[in-house]
Amino acid sequence: MNPMNPTQSLPYTPLLKTLLPTRSALRDLLLVLGGSLFVALCAQASIPLQPVPITLQTLGVLLVGAALGSRLGFLALVAYLLEGLVLPVFAGGKTWAAVTFTAGYLVAFPLAAFLVGFLVERFGTDRSSWKTLAAMLLANLLIYALGLPWLGYMLAQIGKYTGLQGLLQAGMIPFLIGDLVKAIIAAALLPAAWRLIGRR
Repeated sequence: MNPMNPTQSLPYTPLLKTLLPTRSALRDLLLVLGGSLFVALCAQASIPLQPVPITLQTLGVLLVGAALGSRLGFLALVAYLLEGLVLPVFAGGKTWAAVTFTAGYLVAFPLAAFLVGFLVERFGTDRSSWKTLAAMLLANLLIYALGLPWLGYMLAQIGKYTGLQGLLQAGMIPFLIGDLVKAIIAAALLPAAWRLIGRR
């Protein structure tokens, strides 16, 4: 393994690293910033349900993780969260100052991007529609695993926690069909992108 290129020994190279194979600090910085801005744009496409809006944000998170790989995908989502300290990059044009119920989901985003990137690098999940679909759904479960406990805590703080069923209805059940649709979109886009550049 070349210490100057830690991804060299990985079985699969993520899409954007394949398109931009020459590694440099500038390339990585541009990919991280571009990934964070892509997620910010996706977050602005939202339906303002309460307490959790429906957005394209998670689609952006998972696509960034797949396209950049585990390390850069994680860093892109960390950058996105840091941008939210001062810029209205979250759903509904919010910054961290206005985020309450959805903080757990946001904190899960870097981990979800890392997971998707890891699965791409180790197993080439983005080359197959079915594998992409499975990876996206697994990452969504991770987001819910961190987002729901925080949502339950915040609902309890305002006296609106009504038990597990109420929590699932508030923070997961209304989004399952949308998550499946977004996973299907990713499962169509990523393998198609590989076919376009002639790499499998």
